[in-house]
Amino acid sequence: RLLKTMYEKDLLVPLRRRVRDGMPYVGSSAGSNVAGATIRSTNDMPIVEPPSLSALGIVPFCMNPHYLDPDPTSTHKGETREERIAQFHEENEQPVVGLREGAILRVEGNEVSLCGIARMRLFRRGEPPQEFEPGARLDFLFGQE
Repeated sequence: RLLKTMYEKDLLVPLRRRVRDGMPYVGSSAGSNVAGATIRSTNDMPIVEPPSLSALGIVPFCMNPHYLDPDPTSTHKGETREERIAQFHEENEQPVVGLREGAILRVEGNEVSLCGIARMRLFRRGEPPQEFEPGARLDFLFGQE
């Protein structure tokens, strides 16, 4: 719904321009999703259809806020977030940052650091997921396609 509204109000280009010119951008939940290149790695049920799944592209990766680790004791038979992200990578190249509750990504220019109290998980196509602790520098995320 957020991305659809941003398209309807013609906000993507001016907001992207303002952020690239130095205006701070703070996004939480859906606001994190739209900061990435696309919202195709979101877990949300698509209740509306935006003209495109392409988002702000402030960062060259996708974010998966509220990331939950697989629970080996769960009786739920549906897909885990890890499985859904693996399916995303069957078709897409962008890295996906799994942000657990309490994890914050701080991006200033091309400098990326993990803040907050929780670890994050990085998913890249064809590679096993990587764990990062709060305080980690993730500048390398801007060097990827």
